Amino acid sequence: MAAARGQKALGALPQLVKSLRSEPVSGSARFRHLPSLRRTFSLYDQINLIDSVPEDQLRFQSYDDTGFKINNVKYEGSLLIVENKIMTWAPKTFSEITSESLSIFKVVHPIPEILILGCGRHIQLVSPELRKFIQSTGMKLEAVDSRNAASTYNILNEEGRPVAAAVLPYGVTFLGSHA
Repeated sequence: MAAARGQKALGALPQLVKSLRSEPVSGSARFRHLPSLRRTFSLYDQINLIDSVPEDQLRFQSYDDTGFKINNVKYEGSLLIVENKIMTWAPKTFSEITSESLSIFKVVHPIPEILILGCGRHIQLVSPELRKFIQSTGMKLEAVDSRNAASTYNILNEEGRPVAAAVLPYGVTFLGSHA
């Protein structure tokens, strides 16, 4: 069965490569689209392509320095996504992310398996206090830049895993300002 899926995925590769080559390359585009591949592993693993996303499932489609496009809607600023619901989120800089800004996880049930923290343009070190709070809720923490946070959320959500995301816009830098 795995071999058949692998063959199907390999059969789709020439069409995928052709479509990627035919897309215009533009460095001036404001939005940066997230990869359309669900996963790409080593040559020894299969490649899963996204055929379609259910209408009731959230999917990050693109990002820019000030926000995100999710299911064809542009959201400005920081976002908190819990149980497939999008909420605006108060922190504007990484230093404003505290246990208080994530206090919703004291009352959400069932608790997500993992919290993906999008730190802005760069991965940042999570304080021991914040890490302890997140662990006390029963969640695992993955702190990455916001581009990778969006992609990771998409993958885990597509797999049906209970996942939450707290993301700052990609333009937020170490000092908290927009690039």
